[in-house]
Amino acid sequence: MTRIAVVEGDGIGREVVPIAARALCTLRPDWVQVPVELGLERWRRTGTALDEKDLEVLRSTDAVLFGAVQSAPNGEYPSVVLALRRALGLYANIRPVRGKGADLVIVRENSEGLYAGRERIEPDRACTERVITRAGTERITRLACRLTAGRRHLTIGHKANVLAADRFFLRVAREVAIDEGIVADDALIDALCLDVLRRPGRYDVVLVENMFGDILSDVAAFHAGGLGMLPSANLGDRYALFEPVHGSAPDIAGQGIANPTAALLSTAMLLDHLGETDAARRLQSAVGTVLSGGKRTPDLGGTATTRQFGDAVVAELEKGE
Repeated sequence: MTRIAVVEGDGIGREVVPIAARALCTLRPDWVQVPVELGLERWRRTGTALDEKDLEVLRSTDAVLFGAVQSAPNGEYPSVVLALRRALGLYANIRPVRGKGADLVIVRENSEGLYAGRERIEPDRACTERVITRAGTERITRLACRLTAGRRHLTIGHKANVLAADRFFLRVAREVAIDEGIVADDALIDALCLDVLRRPGRYDVVLVENMFGDILSDVAAFHAGGLGMLPSANLGDRYALFEPVHGSAPDIAGQGIANPTAALLSTAMLLDHLGETDAARRLQSAVGTVLSGGKRTPDLGGTATTRQFGDAVVAELEKGE
């Protein structure tokens, strides 16, 4: 029996994930959904944002549908997202971007770089260590090459003209690409961000280290209509977690206006990952039909609420039953 962990988290995660979970139930009513509470609201109530029992539950499921977790004020607990990535070995963050002439996939290394958590604060300075390893670069490049084999071409984004770590990242990535039989080009990350905005059709699979991938995908979200439209997959060798790119968005939480598209498309990625290709396509098609029909949330210039948009998508799915 397939079991899916459902983590609403904080902020608008509590509004968009129930919509996505409902769509998933419509498509696969036989799958068991296992609710798991993580994040700031739980920490405020219990003093714990994530513990080993939670990880045991997540590891016992086939995939995780995740909303968003808000950071604690003053860094009073370690990042839940980083803890999940480490505990579940989620080293690859896959962020597809489609729309306005763009059809690209950003492959972001998910475990190293400035987000590796090697930091210290001293009285007169703060230091964050940027970690790039051969093992980490080789495994993310192999994954990017596998994706590229079924698409068009690979671009490696970097800042090798300034940073020694990026010269290392670029060299190792090129070696792996050659070994995998993939012809790769490369681009400086600042120029790449601008060119993706200007000429998105030039790019297909883009491989980048952790922080650069975070920034580049936010920039590329312009072509899809904003962060409310971007899904993502966090993959490891054993576990998988699927989440919208947008985060907890506390400024609009509770207003019923959050766009659930990214959560719905993340659910489609989850379905595809588990071999449910037809169900994934049905969900993607339902979202596209609702959007093209003019029902949109305020971030896209519409007036639909989160629930109204979700109801419309589920209604489309039910037509196909």
